[in-house]
This record gives sequence, structure tokens and C-alpha cells, in this order.
Amino acid sequence: MLSYSRRMSKPDLNLLATLDVLLSEGSVARAAKRLRLSPSAMSRALARLREATGDPLLVRAGRGLVPTPRALELGERVGRLVEEAEAVLRPQEKLDLKRLKRTFVLRTSDGFVENFGPDLIARVGEEAPSVRLCFVPKPDRGSGPLREATVDLETGVVGEATSPEVRTQALFRDRFVGVVRMGHPLCEGEVTPARYAAGRHVLVSRRGFDKGPLDEALEALGLEREIVTIVGGFAAALALARASDLIASVPERHTGALRAGMHSFPLPVFTREITVSMLWHPRLDADPAHRWLRGCVREVCAKQRAG
Repeated sequence: MLSYSRRMSKPDLNLLATLDVLLSEGSVARAAKRLRLSPSAMSRALARLREATGDPLLVRAGRGLVPTPRALELGERVGRLVEEAEAVLRPQEKLDLKRLKRTFVLRTSDGFVENFGPDLIARVGEEAPSVRLCFVPKPDRGSGPLREATVDLETGVVGEATSPEVRTQALFRDRFVGVVRMGHPLCEGEVTPARYAAGRHVLVSRRGFDKGPLDEALEALGLEREIVTIVGGFAAALALARASDLIASVPERHTGALRAGMHSFPLPVFTREITVSMLWHPRLDADPAHRWLRGCVREVCAKQRAG
């Protein structure tokens, strides 16, 4: 009986390639020649294989060797394992987009899908017909989904909540604009800080805050705006502004499609521009398919201008 330590020892995976050759050749001498080993070294390898599997594997029949039932059972499996191992250690083949089958999960800020989604889907569909894009909402800026591999790519503003291990690349710069329905009083004349502050506003805040950078800018001028409602995304803010006299303040390029048919105007107070980036985990940095996807996102965002 094998000792406990021997039964628990790890097998030598190098023996898989040796077993594959022995079973395909059915001869110690031919297997030794193919692997460039001496006959005695091959005989020792066969002895180790017999010990590891607990089976003779090859037994003498006349002048040759024939495989045992166990060897026949192992033959196909061993061949597949060796092929897979060789594929792992082989340089990756050139990416064939027409044959690529993959689903990429993209976590995007509100408005990205409506504005950039159609062009991105068309671009991906033209180059890689079997690739599917799955867009999921982005309720926060945490990097957990990228780290946990539930998300392949993310778009948004890099901030303190972004993990330092995450790779980032800028897509475009954006500025906030005011948006109202057609026929709103702010469609006519100069929009001064006082006129802007005097209106009724919808504030976008994913965390439900009742103030933002715009309010700080107005306070510096001695002004305060009336915030009637708070919503979690730009799409909701624009939908409310479209159907009422509320004023929405949203990023210009990020919401171009959502603002169609509405009146937009430069904000009358200073606000900093934002940089919208794409983010991904380092494990996908060298993946050819992921690199191709990043290129598609980058080019679609660069091509599309603010509406």
C-alpha cells in the first residue's frame, strides 16, 4: 500500500507529454527517439508513469507492446490535455474579429448609451458580428466591479473612489450647460446669473445631495437657486425639463442625444470642465479583443461632437 505522503504528493505534469508520445508510438524505442531521450531514460519514465497511474499502461505482446484498457481510456484525454497546455504556452494568434464570439460588459454613466451607444454598437457589429455589448448602470464610482471581473470596461470621471490599480484613458472633455424646453423664458435674451438663479431647477445627484458646485458658484455672487427636485441621472433631469419649466444643468457632450429638441445655453457662472475617461482592470490590458474594444470606444467618442 502506498504511504500517505506518497498518495498526497503532486504528480509530475511533465509526464503527460511523455505518456502522450508513448501511447501514440506504442514503443519505448520510438518514443525515446521522438523525444530525443535514451531508451533507458524512456524506460525510467514509463516506470514512473506506471507508478503514478497504478497501471502497467503498455504490456508486452510478442515482440511489441500493446496498451492496457486503462491506457486506451487515457489516450484521448491525455492528447487533449497536452494540446491545451501547448496552446497556453504558445504566443496568442492574431485576433480574428469576424470569428470572435464574446460579450463585453460596459458600466457607463447616465446618458452614455443614449448618446454614444448607437454608433458604438454599429461599429462593433460591422467589425465583429458575433460580439455583444451589455451596458449596465453605474450607481457609484467604486472600482469593485472592474476588480471582481463583473465589468470589462467603464466610462466616467476618475475620482477619489477610483482604485489606483485601474488603468484609465481620457475620452473627451466636457462642460456643463443649462437646458430648458423650447418656449421657456430662458430661450430669449441673455441668461444672466440672476435670471438663471431665479428659475426653478432640477438637480442631478446620485447620492441625493441638495447642493452642488453650481450652487457654490452662485453663492459667491450672492445668489441662490430654487431646487424643486433631485434626481439620480441626467436622463431623468432632462425628461422633467422637457415636460415642465424646470431648468436642468447637464454635461454637454455626454447628453447630446438626450437634449435633442430642447434649448441649451452656456451657464452664466464658472464651472470646471470634466474629463470623461474609460477605465479597465490591468488583467485586460494586453488582451487583444479588449484592446480592440477600447479602440472602438475611443474613436466613436472622438468622432461624435456635442449636439
